Amino acid sequence: MAPSAIETITVPEVTTTLKLQAVLKSQYKELAATKFDAETETGKKSGVQGAKYPHYLPTWNREQKYPPLEPFEHVEHGKDADPSFPNLLPEGTSVTHLTPSIGTEVSGIQLSTLSSAGKDELARLVAERKVVAFRNQDFADLAIDKALGFGGYFGRHHIHPTSGSPEGFPEIHLVHRGAGDNSVDAFFANRTSSVAWHSDVSYEQQPPGTTFLYILDKPETGGDTLFVDAVEAYNRLSPLFQQRLHGLKATHSGIEQVNASAARGSIKRREPVVNEHPIVRTHPVTGEKALYVNPQFTRDIVGLKKEESDALLKFLYDHLAYGADFQARVKWAEGTVVVWDNRVTQHSALIDWKNGQRRHLARITPQAERPFETPFQG
Repeated sequence: MAPSAIETITVPEVTTTLKLQAVLKSQYKELAATKFDAETETGKKSGVQGAKYPHYLPTWNREQKYPPLEPFEHVEHGKDADPSFPNLLPEGTSVTHLTPSIGTEVSGIQLSTLSSAGKDELARLVAERKVVAFRNQDFADLAIDKALGFGGYFGRHHIHPTSGSPEGFPEIHLVHRGAGDNSVDAFFANRTSSVAWHSDVSYEQQPPGTTFLYILDKPETGGDTLFVDAVEAYNRLSPLFQQRLHGLKATHSGIEQVNASAARGSIKRREPVVNEHPIVRTHPVTGEKALYVNPQFTRDIVGLKKEESDALLKFLYDHLAYGADFQARVKWAEGTVVVWDNRVTQHSALIDWKNGQRRHLARITPQAERPFETPFQG
C-alpha cells in the first residue's frame, strides 16, 4: 500500500518568552548541552585531558539557516540484500544476539570497507534485528566527509534544527557532555529520570531509517543506550486492539524542541514542523508492523478528543517503556558503532554517571520514506 499524502504544517517563527524552568517541566525532555568549557575540551586546562576528537567538538552556528525540507524519493537498499548476509557477515565474523527479538553485537568486520552489497545487507540486518552494535570499528578515525559518504548511501542526510555539529559539517548530530559538566543537575531538580523514549526527529515528513551513532569519548561506566522493539510491542497487543489502532494517525511536533533551544539561547536552523503519521507503520523491507508514537514528539491522535487521545497515548507509551522483555541495552566501548532502524525502534540515552567524565558521540541520520500503513491482518 503506497503512503498516503501527509500535510506538513510549517509553524511561523516562534517569538517566545519561554523560561527554561517551563521547558524543564514540559512534556518534552531537553537533555542536550548547548555549551561547553573550551579550555577543558581542547586540552588547555591543567590536569584535565581534552577531547580525543577535538574536530568533533560541537559548534552552534547562528548563520546556518535552511529552508523547509522538500520531499524526496527514498531508495531502500535493504530490499536488494541477500538475506544470508555473505558480504556483511563472512565466515569468522562473531555474531551475538542480545535478546531473541532485538539487539545484536558483531565483531570481526569493518563497516568502512563494505561493498555496496555489504551495505545493502547491513540495511536488511538492522531492519531485522532492530539495533546492531559493531565493535572495534575505525569510524571515528575516518575523515568526517568519508563517514558522511558512507552514511549517505542509506538516504538523504538530515540536518538537525537545533543540535551542535562539527565545524563545517551540519549533517553530523553531536551528543556531547563535556568533562566536569554538571548542567544536568538543573534537569534532575525537576525530574526523577533521564529516560526519554523517542524515535529521532519523528516530526519530519520523512523521518530517519537506518541510523548510525559512534563513540568518541565515554565515561568509565554509565551512559548506556536503551532500545525498545516497536514491532514486538505491536505484536504483544491483542488482535482486537491492533485492529483498532489501524487507520489512526498521530501528530508529531518539532515545536517543543525548537522552543527548548530558544529558551536556552541556542540556535534554530530551520522552522519547526508538525506532521501526521500512522500510529502503526509498516517497514518496507520486512513488512513488519510497528508502533510509531513516542512521548518526546507525538502530541495527539487525530480525530480523538484530548482526554481520549491522552489515555490511548499513555497506554502505548507505558507499554513500550515497561516492555523490558522486548528491550535491549547497549554498553558503549571504544570503537563501537551502533546502527539501528528508527522506523521500528525507540531509544533513550541514560544520564546515570556522576563523576563528571566526558560523553561524546556522533550521529549520522539518513532520512527514509514517508511512514505508511498496510492493512490489518488478524
